[in-house]
Amino acid sequence: KAAGGSRGAVLTRRGITLRVLLRDGLLEPARGVLSIYYLGKKFVGDLGADGTITWQETGQVFNSPSAWATHCKRLVNPAKKSGCGWASVRYKGQKLDQYKAAWLRKHQPNAPPAEESLASEGEEEEMPEEEEEEATREGRAPVPEPVAAKKTEERSKKQHDGALCFADHGPPGKRLESKPRVPVRYCTLGTRDSARNPQTLVEVMSFAAINKFQPFNVAISSNVLLLLDFHSHLTRSEVVGYLGGRWDTNTQLLTVLRAFPCRTRLGDAEAAGAVEEEVKQPQRGVWRRPYYHGNPGVESKIAPFWVMPPPEQRPNDYGIPMDVEVAYIQDGFLTNDVLQEMTLLVEFYKGAPDLVKFQELWSQDQTYLDKLKGSLASRTPKDQSFTHILEQIYSLLKLSS
Repeated sequence: KAAGGSRGAVLTRRGITLRVLLRDGLLEPARGVLSIYYLGKKFVGDLGADGTITWQETGQVFNSPSAWATHCKRLVNPAKKSGCGWASVRYKGQKLDQYKAAWLRKHQPNAPPAEESLASEGEEEEMPEEEEEEATREGRAPVPEPVAAKKTEERSKKQHDGALCFADHGPPGKRLESKPRVPVRYCTLGTRDSARNPQTLVEVMSFAAINKFQPFNVAISSNVLLLLDFHSHLTRSEVVGYLGGRWDTNTQLLTVLRAFPCRTRLGDAEAAGAVEEEVKQPQRGVWRRPYYHGNPGVESKIAPFWVMPPPEQRPNDYGIPMDVEVAYIQDGFLTNDVLQEMTLLVEFYKGAPDLVKFQELWSQDQTYLDKLKGSLASRTPKDQSFTHILEQIYSLLKLSS
């Protein structure tokens, strides 16, 4: 029987509910013992004596792990169709499906594995668990790898879900690579292929083109943009860094508040670990190139995009790079951490062969330093008291190059 009756009847995996596990002592009701990790977000829930789950952040009550997991995951990724609750929700750090398996081993060791599922007291049917960006144990939030985010399809689905990226086009003939990369249309990609060049550039699409609305809002501070822009102007090589900020599940707003430029080369695998440790727990990587002569004026054009995960019924498809609209927040002053990062970046690239020669001409009447100053002008704060410090940094650049 499903619950409360004789154990002589066969009870299959879907017939085992939280009430069954509570009744037989495998679980105990308590506050904060349930958790979900999904795409960098942690959700904490209370387990009730009646088998319900109360989400601590809002007080909402859910009747099953799948219902809670589906709700939480859709807040982060609106394309999510199911929650895979028993494989996603953890009780004191262990996935609930492990407790379900333990119940079966104890009470029905000889139960046939292909037995029909019994009524599950409101538990939803679950789809097979897909790969998700989860913590490997309770209390440890997932830390993404230092992703050099381009308009690309190159990474696994785990790294595409929820990633917000910023990119700018590089100048023709200025890249260090011998073969320029030409963007391709998403429709030409097909399914995942290990033989495909992982550096393939993919054209972004608009949400209107696929009859969808942007599922979340993004705001980014001018200090973040200033540091991104400064970093990418220093060298003709690709640069990498992290963005950090705040995600509000109620308003679906991602606010980018900090930038963490990595002082390392993309090809320097030995230094990558140390750099990642230095920036601790930021969000995502960035890649930008500012010296694109196709842009009108000296200001760098920032092209934010989000790689939308593929449909669950086609998990082997590539994610779709989507144009993202962003609101910009004008900061009142430059923070000390931004100024310090700028100084450290100048020191890092000092004397490097790929350092931009700022005294040379970028256009007929402007040097590369003029170009840099012009691009940063729109991103400097209202408070002009830091102007003299910026000039000191510009002087260091001229000396370094």
